This record gives sequence, structure tokens and C-alpha cells, in this order.
Amino acid sequence: MNQKRILIYIFLIVAGLGWSLLDGPALLYGEQDTASKPLVYLLDVDGSINPALADYIMKGIEKAETDKAAALVIRMDTPGGVLTTTKTIIKSMINSTVPVVVYVGPTGSSAASAGAMITVCADVAAMAPGTNIGAAHPVGGGGEEISKTMSEKVINDITAYIRGIVTEKGRNAEWAEKTIRESVSATAREALDLKAIDLIADSVPELLEKIDGRVIKKKIGDVTLKTKNAQVERIKPGFRFRILDAVANPNVAYILMMLGTLGLIMEMYHPGMIFPGVVGAICLLLALFALQVLPVNYVGFMLIVLSIVLFILELKVTSFGLLAIGAIISLTLGSIMLFEGGETAMRVSWSVIVPTVAIISSFFIFALGLVVRAWRKKPRTGEQGLMGEVGVAITDIHDTGKIAVHGEYWNARSASLVPKGERVRVIRVDKLSVFVIRE
Repeated sequence: MNQKRILIYIFLIVAGLGWSLLDGPALLYGEQDTASKPLVYLLDVDGSINPALADYIMKGIEKAETDKAAALVIRMDTPGGVLTTTKTIIKSMINSTVPVVVYVGPTGSSAASAGAMITVCADVAAMAPGTNIGAAHPVGGGGEEISKTMSEKVINDITAYIRGIVTEKGRNAEWAEKTIRESVSATAREALDLKAIDLIADSVPELLEKIDGRVIKKKIGDVTLKTKNAQVERIKPGFRFRILDAVANPNVAYILMMLGTLGLIMEMYHPGMIFPGVVGAICLLLALFALQVLPVNYVGFMLIVLSIVLFILELKVTSFGLLAIGAIISLTLGSIMLFEGGETAMRVSWSVIVPTVAIISSFFIFALGLVVRAWRKKPRTGEQGLMGEVGVAITDIHDTGKIAVHGEYWNARSASLVPKGERVRVIRVDKLSVFVIRE
């Protein structure tokens, strides 16, 4: 009955999570009159550029295309983020059949680093007064400078990528390159004067009024924006995005995967504990959820799986530690290779790998030690448990007699006379009798 209840609870939790993961649009400006007014979707970006955000933007673009929206507006305030994710977002915007407008706002916002690249590559680039854009020089995942050789390769690649798109959009490609090479920044007014953006608007309604009638070049042909008095619906970042935003960090996903695996192994070795199994299953599901948007290297993933198998085999097979050594090597290599990409931000940090490998290895080595000690420990029951035990003769023993040993009374035999009360040691067991010698 208890197991049925637990399964019901788990099902309800998973069902509730699945329902809450659904994102839905909310009417923001205008009246509910889709028949007479153009439809514009609004996405809010307030935070770092990461795989979860890319998933949110890509789904927003898909919805705008499905509903044949007049435009998609991305209202942005970001300090920057992951380069590979930035390229994914830019690629989605360029290939979208719906015009994508990036609006740096409201006042006080900024589009730094990756945010600047996304803005200048949009179909329409706009900013609110009192905002800034730029400082797109690449750095490591923790904000540190990357090596000179790698920095040159990355910068040359990014500048060539951005110049091509920005030139196509008719904006200032030289300034865009300076933001990458020299980390230059500009205010909204300066960016407009430099032709890095298309316009300045105080609000989304003003933005839509100003861009109305613009002709946007898309792969399907020229698209004329019809956004004046548009009905604006905001696609809210639902619970799915918030969960993904929290776990779509390579370090977090890696730790969740390890915790999930350990929890399930503990449950398999100690059925009925429930807690490790439930926690392990939740952690593993969250890790798999994060792996949907992270660039997983499946060789690294299989190496981690292999390491777990080798650790378990070490508990079952006498290999004198060779399987454990192989498991530790496999786990370390798999952890390093788990996520693809040249960016530090998209790899598991050494500060996470080292303690995780050490803890998991220690866990299995400790379990192995318990198994070895159990093998070496003298049996405490049955005939083997009596061998070598010391007891006391409760009668004289010659041919036959009785002793108290191991908390029990046994018929005893001895090759020589053993007086009552003497200490004896068991040397052999024969059915219901023991053979003893004087201690």
C-alpha cells in the first residue's frame, strides 16, 4: 500500500511539473481583437544569455511563425553570456520568416557582450533612452582572460561572423567589430549616430508605431511591417524556462546526473529506503531535462556510464583494485569530455570535476572496503561459526560430555580427559557433536 502511495505521489508531482512547464502568451497591449489588428509577440530577456534562454527565444519564434504574427519583439537587458548560444539565437532570428525586433529597454538596461551581438544582428535594432550597448570582447567562462592564441582565433571568427550579418543589415560593421576587438560601448544616442542601431523609442508601443511600414529583407522575400496599433501579447517565461535556466549550467547538470546515479544505486543495493531512490530519480530527470539544450558529447556520457558499471563490478568481482582504477580514469575522462564546444563556459569546471570524482570514488572504495572486510570476517553462524570458538566443559569429557560454547550447549568429544569447568577449544564439528581440546 505504501509503495502504491509513493508511486501516486511521484506521478502527481511529474504531472504537475509537466503542466507547469507549458508557456502561454498574455495580452499586454491592445484589445482582444485578432481579426482587425496585427499580432505582435513580446519576449523579455532579463539575465545572461544561456541555453535556456535560447530555448525560450526559439520557441517564441516558432510560435510567432505558427500564428503568423506581424513581428516578434525581444526586449533585452543582459550582461552577456555564452557565445555558442548567442550564435544559435542569431541563426534562429535570421532564418525566421517573421521579422525579429530587438529592443534594448526599458531605460537603465544594457545589451553588453553577447547582447550587443544579438541586437546588431536583428532585423530591427532599437534602444530606449538611457541604455547602452557594446563591450563584446570574448572572455572565459568565469570572466577571466583567455590565452592570446585562443583569443585571436575566437576574435577573428566572431568579427568575421558579425561583420557579414551586420553589413547585410545595413548597419555600421566597423563599430560592431570594435565592440569585439576593443570592447567599445555606446549610449543609445551614440549608437544611433554611429548607425549601429535603427532607432530610439521610449516604449514598446512607440517602437511599434515607429517601425510600422519598414521593409525587412527575409529569405522568403521582402516583408513590410504592419505594427501600428498592434495587439501585443507577451510570451511569459514559464516554469519550464525557470527550471531550465537553473539547471542548464554544465556544472549543475553534471552534479545532478552524479547525484541521481548515486541515489538510484543506493536504492538498488538497499531496497525499501525510498528516499535515495526518489531524490535520485528527480535529480536524474532534471539532469536529462538540462541535457536537452546542452551540447552533450555522447562519448563522454558513455564513459561516465562505464565508470559506474566498473565501480559496481568492483564490488562483485575480485580484481585487486584494477576495475576501481579503470572506473576512476573513465569517470574523469568522461567528466572532461561530457560537453562539447571550445568555450570554458560550456565545460564542466575542474573545481567541480575534482571533488565530484573524489567523492564518488571514495564512496565506492568505502563500499568495496566493507565488502572485503565482510569476506575476511570469520563466519558467526553455522559450523564455520563454531570452529575455533572457546567454551567451558560443563561435565567431564573423555569419550563424551557436554560443553557451553557460542551461547549454546553442545555434545562434546575429546581424545583426552577434560575435567569439568576447564576451558576448551572447538576443532571440528560433526553433525550435532563437536570435537574439542583443552585450551
